[in-house]
Amino acid sequence: MIDSFFFSWDLFHHTYLAGWLIGLALSLVGVLVVAKDQIFIGAAVSQASALGVALAMWAAGLIGGGAGAWLGSDSALSFVAVLFSVAAALFTSLAGTKGRESHEAITGWIFLVSASVSVLVVSHSPHGLEEIQRLISSSIIGATAADVWVFLGLFAASLLLVAWRRRLILLLVMDSATASALGVRTGWWSSGLAVWLGLSIGLSMRVSGMLYTFGFLVLPALVAKNVCREVQPMFIVAPLAALFVSVTGFVFADYWDFPPGQMSVALLAALLPLAWLGRGSLGLLSRKT
Repeated sequence: MIDSFFFSWDLFHHTYLAGWLIGLALSLVGVLVVAKDQIFIGAAVSQASALGVALAMWAAGLIGGGAGAWLGSDSALSFVAVLFSVAAALFTSLAGTKGRESHEAITGWIFLVSASVSVLVVSHSPHGLEEIQRLISSSIIGATAADVWVFLGLFAASLLLVAWRRRLILLLVMDSATASALGVRTGWWSSGLAVWLGLSIGLSMRVSGMLYTFGFLVLPALVAKNVCREVQPMFIVAPLAALFVSVTGFVFADYWDFPPGQMSVALLAALLPLAWLGRGSLGLLSRKT
């Protein structure tokens, strides 16, 4: 099995490295999503990213010519995907603080609007519909060297942010009222964290698709939540779980000829019930002693 994986390294090493780095980067920001109990926001922002791609492809076909060709290029589509995901994350953060609707209602609205409109605008374009379906599923095969460097930078920046402002971020997530009373500019920080979330999801969506992006955003953090007693150690456990499962998933997928994204997410999903059982066993043991 391992020999087969190493044999494929020359052909797919960019895919492997990009997938592992995506998992590491998403798992860090996913700790905040899980700590705030806003898991569905990952699906909503991912779907908003797909809507941006759909609208850009529709506009490219409508405009035509040189401008249309540029708008339909991979770099332009990637930019629009990130733009829409950041906008969706910011809208959810800002609208939720106004008190008019709950975060769940806002994220649900974003998800439903994005899911329906993204298909409608490309329904008469076979290529556009195929692209949206690819984003909604997961197709990490085809990542490039540039993608590897992008996600290495994203992971490094996320790691530095967590190391530099970990306690402040946790205070904002767990008790924003106290943070505000201590003089923290909660509005600016909340917007900054929303941009971090949107940027991470938007960049990941174009390379790995919605399933892999959403799976590695929430599942490693959920596993860490059941392993750790506090939020702070989750920033260590979640990336370790993401790295271990993504490496294992890619090895299994290569050996059995399965899609690597789906295999990795399936293994993560299987790991979570084991974490539940482990937490329940520890709780039962503590009560007996």
